[in-house]
Amino acid sequence: MVATVFIDGAAGTTGLEIGERLEERGDLRLLRLSGTGRKNAQVRREALNEADLVILCLPDEAAKEAVAMIEDPAVRVIDASTAHRTAPDWVFGFPELDRGQRERTAAANRVSNPGCYSTGFLALVRPLVRSGIIPADFPLTVNAVSGYSGGGKAMIEEFEDRSSPRHVETVVRTYGLTLAHKHVPEMQKHAGLAHAPVFAPMVGRFYRGMIVEVPLQLWALPGKPTVFDVHRVLSEAYRGEKLVEVAAFDTPLEAPKAHRDGRPVAPKALEHTAPTQTLDAELLRLTNGMKLFVFGNDRTQQARLIAVLDNLGKGAAGAAVQNLNLMLGLPETTGLL
Repeated sequence: MVATVFIDGAAGTTGLEIGERLEERGDLRLLRLSGTGRKNAQVRREALNEADLVILCLPDEAAKEAVAMIEDPAVRVIDASTAHRTAPDWVFGFPELDRGQRERTAAANRVSNPGCYSTGFLALVRPLVRSGIIPADFPLTVNAVSGYSGGGKAMIEEFEDRSSPRHVETVVRTYGLTLAHKHVPEMQKHAGLAHAPVFAPMVGRFYRGMIVEVPLQLWALPGKPTVFDVHRVLSEAYRGEKLVEVAAFDTPLEAPKAHRDGRPVAPKALEHTAPTQTLDAELLRLTNGMKLFVFGNDRTQQARLIAVLDNLGKGAAGAAVQNLNLMLGLPETTGLL
Protein backbone atom coordinates (compact mmCIF):
# COMPACT_ATOMS: atom_id res chain seq x y z
CA MET A 1 0.00 0.00 0.00
CA VAL A 2 1.26 3.49 -0.88
CA ALA A 3 1.80 5.57 2.27
CA THR A 4 0.44 9.12 2.50
CA VAL A 5 2.91 11.77 3.71
CA PHE A 6 2.06 15.32 4.79
CA ILE A 7 4.81 17.93 5.20
CA ASP A 8 3.55 20.61 7.58
CA GLY A 9 5.70 23.61 6.75
CA ALA A 10 6.35 22.50 3.17
CA ALA A 11 7.09 26.06 2.03
CA GLY A 12 10.09 26.50 4.34
CA THR A 13 13.71 25.73 3.47
CA THR A 14 13.77 22.24 4.99
CA GLY A 15 10.22 21.46 3.84
CA LEU A 16 11.09 22.31 0.25
CA GLU A 17 14.20 20.13 0.41
CA ILE A 18 12.22 17.17 1.76
CA GLY A 19 9.53 17.67 -0.86
CA GLU A 20 12.13 17.57 -3.63
CA ARG A 21 13.38 14.22 -2.37
CA LEU A 22 9.89 12.74 -2.16
CA GLU A 23 7.93 14.19 -5.07
CA GLU A 24 9.12 11.76 -7.76
CA ARG A 25 8.73 8.63 -5.66
CA GLY A 26 6.06 6.16 -6.65
CA ASP A 27 5.99 4.44 -3.26
CA LEU A 28 4.55 7.53 -1.50
CA ARG A 29 1.68 9.96 -1.95
CA LEU A 30 2.34 13.54 -0.92
CA LEU A 31 -0.62 15.34 0.63
CA ARG A 32 -0.38 18.98 -0.44
CA LEU A 33 -2.26 22.07 0.72
CA SER A 34 -2.83 25.30 -1.15
CA GLY A 35 -1.45 28.56 0.18
CA THR A 36 -4.77 29.37 1.84
CA GLY A 37 -5.12 25.81 3.10
CA ARG A 38 -1.80 26.03 4.93
CA LYS A 39 -3.16 29.01 6.86
CA ASN A 40 -6.48 27.35 7.72
CA ALA A 41 -6.28 25.53 11.05
CA GLN A 42 -9.11 23.14 10.24
CA VAL A 43 -7.66 22.18 6.87
CA ARG A 44 -4.28 21.56 8.51
CA ARG A 45 -5.90 19.51 11.27
CA GLU A 46 -7.58 17.29 8.70
CA ALA A 47 -4.33 16.80 6.80
CA LEU A 48 -2.42 16.03 10.00
CA ASN A 49 -4.91 13.28 10.82
CA GLU A 50 -5.30 11.92 7.29
CA ALA A 51 -1.64 11.16 6.64
CA ASP A 52 0.12 7.94 7.52
CA LEU A 53 3.23 9.94 8.37
CA VAL A 54 3.63 13.67 9.08
CA ILE A 55 6.88 15.61 8.80
CA LEU A 56 6.91 18.85 10.78
CA CYS A 57 9.10 21.65 9.37
CA LEU A 58 7.93 24.36 11.73
CA PRO A 59 9.24 26.61 14.52
CA ASP A 60 9.33 24.87 17.90
CA GLU A 61 6.06 26.17 19.35
CA ALA A 62 4.19 25.59 16.09
CA ALA A 63 5.53 22.03 16.01
CA LYS A 64 4.19 21.39 19.51
CA GLU A 65 0.82 22.81 18.49
CA ALA A 66 0.75 20.58 15.40
CA VAL A 67 1.44 17.47 17.48
CA ALA A 68 -1.43 18.43 19.79
CA MET A 69 -3.73 18.63 16.75
CA ILE A 70 -3.11 14.99 15.83
CA GLU A 71 -5.96 12.92 17.24
CA ASP A 72 -5.46 9.71 15.27
CA PRO A 73 -3.01 7.50 17.23
CA ALA A 74 -1.98 5.72 14.02
CA VAL A 75 -0.40 8.88 12.57
CA ARG A 76 3.39 8.79 12.87
CA VAL A 77 5.45 11.96 13.15
CA ILE A 78 8.94 13.17 12.30
CA ASP A 79 9.67 16.57 13.84
CA ALA A 80 12.46 18.56 12.20
CA SER A 81 12.30 21.31 14.84
CA THR A 82 14.21 21.45 18.13
CA ALA A 83 11.03 20.97 20.16
CA HIS A 84 11.32 17.24 20.91
CA ARG A 85 14.99 16.34 20.51
CA THR A 86 15.54 15.69 24.19
CA ALA A 87 11.97 14.60 25.02
CA PRO A 88 11.94 11.17 26.72
CA ASP A 89 8.95 9.89 24.74
CA TRP A 90 10.48 10.74 21.34
CA VAL A 91 13.14 8.68 19.55
CA PHE A 92 16.17 10.66 18.38
CA GLY A 93 16.29 10.05 14.65
CA PHE A 94 19.99 9.34 14.12
CA PRO A 95 19.98 5.67 13.04
CA GLU A 96 23.79 5.34 13.05
CA LEU A 97 24.19 6.79 16.56
CA ASP A 98 24.04 3.65 18.71
CA ARG A 99 23.41 -0.04 18.43
CA GLY A 100 19.64 -0.49 18.23
CA GLN A 101 18.95 3.12 17.26
CA ARG A 102 17.97 2.10 13.74
CA GLU A 103 15.45 -0.41 15.08
CA ARG A 104 14.09 2.07 17.62
CA THR A 105 13.59 4.62 14.86
CA ALA A 106 11.83 2.11 12.64
CA ALA A 107 9.39 1.15 15.40
CA ALA A 108 8.72 4.65 16.74
CA ASN A 109 5.54 6.66 16.48
CA ARG A 110 7.35 9.91 17.28
CA VAL A 111 10.83 10.69 15.91
CA SER A 112 12.80 13.91 16.33
CA ASN A 113 15.16 14.81 13.48
CA PRO A 114 18.64 15.79 14.75
CA GLY A 115 20.02 19.28 14.31
CA CYS A 116 22.67 19.77 11.62
CA TYR A 117 25.45 20.78 14.01
CA SER A 118 24.63 18.03 16.48
CA THR A 119 24.67 15.45 13.69
CA GLY A 120 28.34 16.18 13.02
CA PHE A 121 29.24 16.50 16.70
CA LEU A 122 27.48 13.31 17.78
CA ALA A 123 28.89 11.30 14.88
CA LEU A 124 32.40 12.20 16.08
CA VAL A 125 31.94 12.09 19.84
CA ARG A 126 29.33 9.46 20.70
CA PRO A 127 31.45 6.42 19.67
CA LEU A 128 34.42 7.78 21.65
CA VAL A 129 32.31 8.27 24.79
CA ARG A 130 30.74 4.85 24.35
CA SER A 131 34.17 3.22 24.00
CA GLY A 132 35.57 5.04 27.05
CA ILE A 133 38.19 7.03 25.12
CA ILE A 134 36.38 10.24 26.11
CA PRO A 135 35.08 10.19 29.71
CA ALA A 136 31.52 11.43 30.18
CA ASP A 137 32.74 14.35 32.30
CA PHE A 138 35.51 15.45 29.93
CA PRO A 139 35.39 19.12 28.83
CA LEU A 140 34.81 19.35 25.09
CA THR A 141 34.79 22.16 22.55
CA VAL A 142 33.11 22.08 19.15
CA ASN A 143 33.78 24.60 16.38
CA ALA A 144 31.63 24.73 13.27
CA VAL A 145 30.78 26.73 10.19
CA SER A 146 27.58 26.36 8.18
CA GLY A 147 26.18 27.71 4.95
CA TYR A 148 23.66 30.49 5.46
CA SER A 149 20.70 28.33 4.41
CA GLY A 150 20.90 26.90 7.92
CA GLY A 151 19.31 30.10 9.18
CA GLY A 152 16.21 29.66 7.02
CA LYS A 153 14.49 32.29 4.89
CA ALA A 154 15.44 35.24 7.11
CA MET A 155 19.17 34.53 6.89
CA ILE A 156 18.98 33.68 3.20
CA GLU A 157 17.48 37.13 2.65
CA GLU A 158 20.28 38.71 4.66
CA PHE A 159 22.94 37.19 2.44
CA GLU A 160 21.19 37.25 -0.96
CA ASP A 161 18.73 40.14 -1.16
CA ARG A 162 20.65 43.35 -1.77
CA SER A 163 17.43 45.37 -1.57
CA SER A 164 16.75 44.19 1.97
CA PRO A 165 17.62 46.54 4.85
CA ARG A 166 19.02 43.46 6.60
CA HIS A 167 21.44 42.63 3.77
CA VAL A 168 25.01 41.87 4.88
CA GLU A 169 28.29 41.66 2.95
CA THR A 170 30.11 39.66 5.61
CA VAL A 171 32.16 36.65 4.53
CA VAL A 172 32.00 34.81 7.84
CA ARG A 173 30.54 35.71 11.21
CA THR A 174 30.32 34.03 14.57
CA TYR A 175 27.14 33.78 16.66
CA GLY A 176 25.74 31.89 19.64
CA LEU A 177 27.93 34.03 21.88
CA THR A 178 25.63 33.52 24.87
CA LEU A 179 26.61 29.81 24.85
CA ALA A 180 22.94 28.87 24.67
CA HIS A 181 22.61 27.55 21.11
CA LYS A 182 19.52 25.36 20.71
CA HIS A 183 21.51 22.35 19.50
CA VAL A 184 23.62 22.08 22.66
CA PRO A 185 21.11 20.16 24.83
CA GLU A 186 20.82 17.39 22.26
CA MET A 187 24.61 17.33 21.84
CA GLN A 188 25.07 16.79 25.56
CA LYS A 189 22.25 14.30 26.08
CA HIS A 190 22.80 12.04 23.09
CA ALA A 191 26.59 12.03 23.40
CA GLY A 192 26.18 10.92 27.02
CA LEU A 193 28.09 13.88 28.46
CA ALA A 194 27.90 15.17 32.01
CA HIS A 195 28.56 18.75 30.87
CA ALA A 196 27.55 20.76 27.84
CA PRO A 197 30.34 21.30 25.29
CA VAL A 198 31.53 24.81 24.53
CA PHE A 199 29.96 25.38 21.13
CA ALA A 200 31.39 28.03 18.77
CA PRO A 201 29.26 28.17 15.58
CA MET A 202 29.84 30.42 12.58
CA VAL A 203 28.01 31.10 9.32
CA GLY A 204 29.79 31.74 6.03
CA ARG A 205 28.93 33.26 2.66
CA PHE A 206 27.98 30.01 0.94
CA TYR A 207 24.50 28.55 0.62
CA ARG A 208 24.86 24.99 1.86
CA GLY A 209 27.51 22.79 3.40
CA MET A 210 29.03 22.42 6.83
CA ILE A 211 32.19 21.60 8.77
CA VAL A 212 31.94 20.51 12.42
CA GLU A 213 35.19 20.10 14.33
CA VAL A 214 36.04 18.71 17.78
CA PRO A 215 39.67 19.33 18.85
CA LEU A 216 41.13 16.91 21.37
CA GLN A 217 44.11 17.11 23.69
CA LEU A 218 44.88 13.39 23.66
CA TRP A 219 47.42 13.78 26.47
CA ALA A 220 44.62 14.97 28.77
CA LEU A 221 42.48 11.87 28.21
CA PRO A 222 42.81 9.15 30.86
CA GLY A 223 44.01 6.38 28.54
CA LYS A 224 46.39 8.61 26.55
CA PRO A 225 44.94 7.32 23.25
CA THR A 226 46.81 7.75 20.00
CA VAL A 227 45.40 9.28 16.85
CA PHE A 228 45.21 5.74 15.46
CA ASP A 229 43.11 4.63 18.45
CA VAL A 230 40.60 7.39 17.78
CA HIS A 231 40.43 6.60 14.07
CA ARG A 232 40.02 2.88 14.76
CA VAL A 233 37.04 3.41 17.09
CA LEU A 234 35.28 5.67 14.59
CA SER A 235 36.00 3.33 11.69
CA GLU A 236 34.57 0.38 13.59
CA ALA A 237 31.50 2.36 14.66
CA TYR A 238 30.49 3.17 11.07
CA ARG A 239 31.73 0.10 9.20
CA GLY A 240 29.14 -0.87 6.60
CA GLU A 241 27.12 2.34 6.85
CA LYS A 242 26.01 3.81 3.55
CA LEU A 243 25.51 7.44 4.60
CA VAL A 244 28.36 7.89 7.10
CA GLU A 245 31.94 7.30 5.97
CA VAL A 246 35.22 7.57 7.89
CA ALA A 247 38.05 8.74 5.65
CA ALA A 248 41.33 6.88 5.66
CA PHE A 249 44.31 8.76 7.08
CA ASP A 250 45.85 9.25 3.63
CA THR A 251 42.73 10.22 1.66
CA PRO A 252 43.58 13.45 -0.20
CA LEU A 253 41.01 15.67 -1.83
CA GLU A 254 41.06 17.51 -5.09
CA ALA A 255 40.56 21.26 -4.85
CA PRO A 256 36.91 22.21 -5.58
CA LYS A 257 36.27 23.08 -9.20
CA ALA A 258 34.26 26.02 -10.45
CA HIS A 259 30.50 25.72 -10.35
CA ARG A 260 28.56 25.70 -13.63
CA ASP A 261 25.18 27.45 -13.70
CA GLY A 262 24.97 27.28 -9.94
CA ARG A 263 25.57 23.51 -9.89
CA PRO A 264 28.77 22.11 -8.40
CA VAL A 265 31.24 19.89 -10.16
CA ALA A 266 31.58 16.85 -7.90
CA PRO A 267 34.98 16.60 -6.19
CA LYS A 268 37.05 13.53 -7.03
CA ALA A 269 39.56 11.68 -4.90
CA LEU A 270 43.16 11.90 -6.06
CA GLU A 271 45.63 9.03 -5.85
CA HIS A 272 46.53 8.23 -2.26
CA THR A 273 49.96 9.82 -2.43
CA ALA A 274 49.76 12.75 0.00
CA PRO A 275 47.86 13.57 3.17
CA THR A 276 44.83 15.85 3.08
CA GLN A 277 45.85 19.44 3.71
CA THR A 278 42.50 21.26 3.59
CA LEU A 279 38.77 20.53 3.77
CA ASP A 280 36.01 22.46 2.03
CA ALA A 281 32.68 23.02 3.80
CA GLU A 282 30.96 22.54 0.43
CA LEU A 283 32.59 19.15 -0.19
CA LEU A 284 29.32 17.22 0.20
CA ARG A 285 26.84 19.89 -0.94
CA LEU A 286 23.75 18.47 -2.64
CA THR A 287 24.38 15.04 -1.11
CA ASN A 288 22.79 13.17 1.80
CA GLY A 289 25.84 11.63 3.41
CA MET A 290 28.50 12.65 5.92
CA LYS A 291 32.25 12.09 5.93
CA LEU A 292 34.36 11.98 9.08
CA PHE A 293 38.07 12.80 9.25
CA VAL A 294 40.67 12.25 11.97
CA PHE A 295 43.79 14.41 11.87
CA GLY A 296 46.44 14.43 14.54
CA ASN A 297 49.99 14.67 15.73
CA ASP A 298 51.26 11.92 17.98
CA ARG A 299 54.28 14.02 18.93
CA THR A 300 52.10 16.75 20.44
CA GLN A 301 49.35 14.23 21.34
CA GLN A 302 46.65 16.37 19.76
CA ALA A 303 43.87 15.56 17.31
CA ARG A 304 41.26 17.33 15.20
CA LEU A 305 38.09 15.38 14.50
CA ILE A 306 36.09 16.81 11.60
CA ALA A 307 32.69 16.02 10.11
CA VAL A 308 31.72 17.36 6.68
CA LEU A 309 28.09 17.28 5.57
CA ASP A 310 25.41 19.26 3.77
CA ASN A 311 23.41 21.08 6.44
CA LEU A 312 20.29 20.59 4.30
CA GLY A 313 21.16 16.98 3.45
CA LYS A 314 22.27 14.65 6.25
CA GLY A 315 21.85 17.70 8.48
CA ALA A 316 18.12 18.09 7.78
CA ALA A 317 16.09 16.87 4.79
CA GLY A 318 18.21 13.82 3.96
CA ALA A 319 18.01 12.69 7.57
CA ALA A 320 14.23 13.15 7.60
CA VAL A 321 13.84 11.01 4.48
CA GLN A 322 16.14 8.36 5.95
CA ASN A 323 13.95 8.24 9.07
CA LEU A 324 10.78 8.18 6.95
CA ASN A 325 12.09 5.20 5.00
CA LEU A 326 12.83 3.30 8.20
CA MET A 327 9.47 4.09 9.78
CA LEU A 328 7.58 2.98 6.67
CA GLY A 329 9.56 -0.24 6.28
CA LEU A 330 11.20 0.91 3.04
CA PRO A 331 14.86 0.53 2.04
CA GLU A 332 16.69 3.05 4.22
CA THR A 333 18.49 4.95 1.50
CA THR A 334 15.62 5.15 -1.01
CA GLY A 335 15.79 8.55 -2.71
CA LEU A 336 19.09 9.40 -1.01
CA LEU A 337 21.82 7.74 -3.08
